[in-house]
Amino acid sequence: MIHYQLRCGEDHEFDGWFNDSAGFEKQAKRGLIECPTCGGTKVARALMAPAVTKKKNSLPPPPQPPVPTQQVLPPEPKPSGPPMPAQLVALLQRMRAEVEKNCDYVGPSFAEEARKIHYGEVEAHGIYGETTPDEAEALAEEGIEVQSLPWVPPADG
Repeated sequence: MIHYQLRCGEDHEFDGWFNDSAGFEKQAKRGLIECPTCGGTKVARALMAPAVTKKKNSLPPPPQPPVPTQQVLPPEPKPSGPPMPAQLVALLQRMRAEVEKNCDYVGPSFAEEARKIHYGEVEAHGIYGETTPDEAEALAEEGIEVQSLPWVPPADG
């Protein structure tokens, strides 16, 4: 995972996590990255200082990276690393609301349901639920695209 400091056309800065630099470029070109402050989709990488530690082997554990989701969402976040900025939490809360509004929750049956959709056994529709990392990898090997997203508490709760 790659962490980028991003800047929108209005000079608002925010963080983003991507699988690789090509993933960032593809999402930015398609206008899929949105500024949490103004909603602008003209986004570029900002200059960043490298992370330097004082002691050898004293790196803190990396935070859980947010990744745009299509199908897989964990039920609740597990705190790790520094807290997420409020703007990022707000963006994730909006994403959660959209997923819950437009997709069916299938719980721990996610992998089974994703396969049924992929192989045409049921009508294609948006789903979200839980699966193990091994099962998510097996789905990817079958050509079934899955993504994970930190599941923050809802905005109203």
